[in-house]
Amino acid sequence: MPNVIDLFSGAGGLSLGAARAGFNVSAAVEIEPHAMASHRANFPHTVHVQQDIMTLNPQTLLDLAAIEQNDLTGIIGGPPCQGFSDMGRGDVDDIRNKLFVRFFEFVEALQPAFFLAENVPGIMKEKYLIIRDEAFRHVQNYHILPPICINASEYGAPTTRTRYFFIGYRNDGPIDELIAEDFEQMKVPEDQRTTVRKALEGLPSDIRYRGQTHSDLRQLLPNYYDVGQIHAQSEFFYQRVTGIIPEGIGNTNYINRYTTKHQVNGCIPTLHTQEVRLRYMKLNYGERDAISKAKRLAPNGYCPTLRAGTGPEKGSYQAVRPIHYDRPRVITPREAARLQGFPDWYKLPETIWHGFRQIGNSVSPIVAERVLSAIYQKLT
Repeated sequence: MPNVIDLFSGAGGLSLGAARAGFNVSAAVEIEPHAMASHRANFPHTVHVQQDIMTLNPQTLLDLAAIEQNDLTGIIGGPPCQGFSDMGRGDVDDIRNKLFVRFFEFVEALQPAFFLAENVPGIMKEKYLIIRDEAFRHVQNYHILPPICINASEYGAPTTRTRYFFIGYRNDGPIDELIAEDFEQMKVPEDQRTTVRKALEGLPSDIRYRGQTHSDLRQLLPNYYDVGQIHAQSEFFYQRVTGIIPEGIGNTNYINRYTTKHQVNGCIPTLHTQEVRLRYMKLNYGERDAISKAKRLAPNGYCPTLRAGTGPEKGSYQAVRPIHYDRPRVITPREAARLQGFPDWYKLPETIWHGFRQIGNSVSPIVAERVLSAIYQKLT
């Protein structure tokens, strides 16, 4: 299998997409310990490097991954987007913006056959041109495609999350010509796209808060495993949230429990006061609560972009979470995972805060699979 290294791997959205596309995730680099723990749990055979990428030597990473340079097919990753996001200050001099350039320094040093970097639409603003140019100067021997804007809902995930993908392949490498239309063809037909109602089908919704010490495991609804019970329009999504487990991927104990008892984790609901629940009950689909600013999901629509909230260095604030379309509460981490395109067999963190933060920071595995499959098909 062709090898890729995932820089800024987070909990593993890009990694899972790569594995499903046919790549071997040889190594993952991530500085945040809880995200690294999630990646370790779900990628037990990947080499994990928990280190600041600014201090990590590219050759050291290759040595740790135990592969030769000519055996490295791709470098993938989603450099931190906070400095480019419209939700932030938009500071061109934000120190985190250097991480985008650092990604391309690794590409220059290790010369993989291709690279793929993902980021928020804000990075395309004119004021960040100098950063993009500085990054691309490191890959002058690569054919770089025009930045590709991808709305996740068009690729089969039930969210309108929109991101830019920067893709290039080495001029003298083993990849045939890639063009933007190759990725356009990976879109899912409109009648097979997944809405919120379809995405959350089978997950328990009538759950009660019982304290953080209670198990977050819950049983899927009866018959959900029977494909005959699933609408044909959602078969593409259903397959990806219940199966397609690449060899060697996943937490063995959790997958065994999932396949034998049909239990999923991440189902701890948020505790709301009765006053809040009454407010949420009165909201129409798509309407925003005046106090919490949370929006009620529309069952026949798509989920808006899920936010990660702030890290410990910024006070550990939770992002506003959408309200379930049928229940007077915000969604659970497992519901968020479904809406982002993570499969039920993917083990989530045991706490609400870490679960939402990792999902909000992740690339949708469904989008990653579609994009990386287009690249994999061009390998000669």
